[in-house]
Amino acid sequence: MRIAEVIRRKGADVVTVAPEATVAELVALLAEHKIGALVVSADGGRTVEGIASERDVVRRLHTDGADVLQRTVREIMTAEVETCVPEDELESLARRMTDLRVRHLPVVVDGRLHAIVSIGDVVKNRLDELQDERDQLVTYVQG
Repeated sequence: MRIAEVIRRKGADVVTVAPEATVAELVALLAEHKIGALVVSADGGRTVEGIASERDVVRRLHTDGADVLQRTVREIMTAEVETCVPEDELESLARRMTDLRVRHLPVVVDGRLHAIVSIGDVVKNRLDELQDERDQLVTYVQG
């Protein structure tokens, strides 16, 4: 299965945050949308400037304390962002995410942000595949 199929099933909506937003605004968006990371985009979601996750916030809370909430997203974001394309295979993407220890990968098409895939999306799709295989086997055995 390719990433394009995952996006087709889940949708291509991506919540973004401006690099000048405060970390407090970032945290509010994460909570509001019940997600673990936001793509940082200076141009309203057309390009990827960085990614800011719960993990980034927690790490900076540990070193800077509550003062981090007044800092800008640019100060805490991960600037070197791993991305993928819709043609990538789900299995290879799962391995890559595990090896890199990342939970979210923006999907980029022709240099523009297209969608985002989380490790949860990868796991959900694999579970759906396993359920389909199980159902087919049960039908075969009973049939």
